[in-house]
Amino acid sequence: MKAACRIIWLTLVVVFAEISTASIDRKTYIIHMDNAKVLELKSFYKQPQEWYEEILQFTGTSSVDKDHEVEALTPELLYTYENTMTGFSAELTNEQYQLLADTDGVLHAAPDKIRSLQTTYSPDFLGLELDQTGFWNSLQQSASDIIIGVVDTGIWPEHISFSDTGLTPIPSRWKGTCVEGTNFSVTNCNRKLIGAKFFFKGYEATYGRINDTVEFRSARDSNGHGTHTASTAAGNVVPGASLFRMAKGIARGISFTSRIAAYKACWEGHCAESDILAAIDQSVADGVDVLSLSLEGDATPYYQDSTIIAAFGASQKGVFVSLSAGNYGPFPSTVGNVAPWVMTVAASSLDRGFLSQVKLSNGNNFSGTSINTSNQKKTKQLPLVYKETAGSKRETEYCLPGSLSPSLVKDKIVLCIRGMNDRIEKGLVVKSAGGAGMILLNTPNYGEELVADPHFLPATLLGASTTKAIKAYLKRDKNLTASISFHGTTYGARAPMVAAFSSRGPSPVDPHIMKPDITAPGINILAAWPPVSSITQLSSDKRRAQFNILSGTSMSCPHVSGIAALIKSVHRDWSAAAIKSAIMTSAYTHDNRGHPISDLSVSNSTQYVTPFEFGSGHVNPDKALDPGLVYDITGEGYLSYLCSINYTDGQVTLLARRKYNCPSDEGKATLQPGDLNYPSFAVIIDAARRGYTAYTYQRTVTNVGKPKISYKSLIDQPKGVRVSVVPKVLKFKEMGEKQSYKVSFTVSGAKTDAGKSFSSFGSLIWVGGEYSVRSPIAVTWQ
Repeated sequence: MKAACRIIWLTLVVVFAEISTASIDRKTYIIHMDNAKVLELKSFYKQPQEWYEEILQFTGTSSVDKDHEVEALTPELLYTYENTMTGFSAELTNEQYQLLADTDGVLHAAPDKIRSLQTTYSPDFLGLELDQTGFWNSLQQSASDIIIGVVDTGIWPEHISFSDTGLTPIPSRWKGTCVEGTNFSVTNCNRKLIGAKFFFKGYEATYGRINDTVEFRSARDSNGHGTHTASTAAGNVVPGASLFRMAKGIARGISFTSRIAAYKACWEGHCAESDILAAIDQSVADGVDVLSLSLEGDATPYYQDSTIIAAFGASQKGVFVSLSAGNYGPFPSTVGNVAPWVMTVAASSLDRGFLSQVKLSNGNNFSGTSINTSNQKKTKQLPLVYKETAGSKRETEYCLPGSLSPSLVKDKIVLCIRGMNDRIEKGLVVKSAGGAGMILLNTPNYGEELVADPHFLPATLLGASTTKAIKAYLKRDKNLTASISFHGTTYGARAPMVAAFSSRGPSPVDPHIMKPDITAPGINILAAWPPVSSITQLSSDKRRAQFNILSGTSMSCPHVSGIAALIKSVHRDWSAAAIKSAIMTSAYTHDNRGHPISDLSVSNSTQYVTPFEFGSGHVNPDKALDPGLVYDITGEGYLSYLCSINYTDGQVTLLARRKYNCPSDEGKATLQPGDLNYPSFAVIIDAARRGYTAYTYQRTVTNVGKPKISYKSLIDQPKGVRVSVVPKVLKFKEMGEKQSYKVSFTVSGAKTDAGKSFSSFGSLIWVGGEYSVRSPIAVTWQ
């Protein structure tokens, strides 16, 4: 055994010695290792890290170009990964990377990637009122033993949202610690914030040393994003919270007695995948129950996405992983983080708003939104300027920096088109040019989505239909004037509605899995904020606040993380897949007016969303706690699924962390992607195929509701598809009993022109007693 180990690294020594270092560029690479090989080496090396270091040590012996006096570059080991994936990350030259990629024991090697962030009344909107008897109050005591790990920009530990008032001692099973760093000591942690660690090696390998003037070299948050998401998931109860008197009320996280462990892996808005992996790996070793990652995802096959691979490892150890769908809507196939073992969360609105009104001199009034941070309740009636009446540059209509003419906009209200630059920056541009106010106008892509911002001057955001009207009025009357008035926080708006920015399906990576999975509140969310951070994250903005209002799938993701913690607190033996199933099958699809949930990206409120916008629907915590039936999935089930979508043995081995062989070609022919025991159905049809074809898939449900109960199937048939279920009735005699059924989709091909795809939607619902277990159906001709 020792001889075999030595052969591996001595081969590396010899080959590396022949590599020229004329090119001194180094990059960070993530190396996925054969877990079986690493386990074998444990008889020779105490820790895998010793072997990795010994391999890398000899890469520095590569020849030196004495004529050019170029020093040999020694690879630097950054992290080792053991809990959710097997391997390491290191800084390597391209030649060293190529050598490692071909080395025995290395399954996959890839350059590090940078991910970005996806940037409270919401518990009440979800039906979790503090004075409610039953679900909310009864769960919070048991939820205190649940630990939510948040991988983000860190946390502000002194914030009142992270007070440990009323909490019991830290669960004895917790293995994590609080790591000291800049302005952060062990004493900053308590019974609420029970863990805090930071990971920066990947970031520094790409961007250089952390700028200590804008970042804390510790788990302390200077950005605000991590503090906001952590408090949304599990912040303690804080009466009287608001942002400049807006959204005033009781702030608390969804699971406000759960513990928080903060893992800082994002620096100055950038998150190196090698650092994210280190955070995930450590969080699982520490003992978290839920992982919340409000990070963007790539349209990358699962075997090439190290974060998704680590998430699989975490889920197989019982950790529920929640990720953002992304903020690239309203365009189709923009959804990220689409693996079937993670919860992919879209964003939608609350019924709360921040009303402002625009009054035109022709008598027309329009409603918009704004967070008014001044004492001024209304502007004077002032001239409107737009495009050429505000400046001569091409970028004037977007109010880009330097595009406005001070002589034209002074003491006037400027119309600015949304897009191209930050919404708040537009107001700063207007104010700097002498403007007295700003009306921000949605384009058709943003539709009627009204995202509230704390602008630098009196300003409001208007929807696309209003934009069209104002432009028409201004074209007819060049002397049109307007005033802006502010009316504070309002309630009762039609909701939920899916955010225009929320990324959409179908999945660009894997059309056999319907994504996103669910939608949750993600527009105008009030949560904790660091006192050192600008409320707009602009360096020129000196305004500070204890709470801030943000929008994004970054905000919807921790809502679902908190709900998963509540479910886990009651159902300790449920797998991550079972918790996910409970959330999906209990979701609702109608708004507070009784209409199907609609899309904010369109002006027509009767344009209802499909599962490609909101997955199974809007999260419903009360029903998710007691869903009746769940669709569970084992690790083997996921691996078989990967074989069914034609992943190679080597690609599946990356996730299995052991040698894995898919069935032979004959056996593989019996595998169907549609047989994965997923709580939704995505049926892919060859549009060019003529005649009728039947696709039959199998599902297995587990009874978690009542011991003796029968369920009857109800089908909402997708247009152009005949759906049938066998058997039509499922009869259960005891808790935990499993029953299987088959569902057939009979469809006709030749439904679309060449090169075009379209989809039809429906649902399958199992109804029994008070339970309604719903699975959406998407049939796509492509």
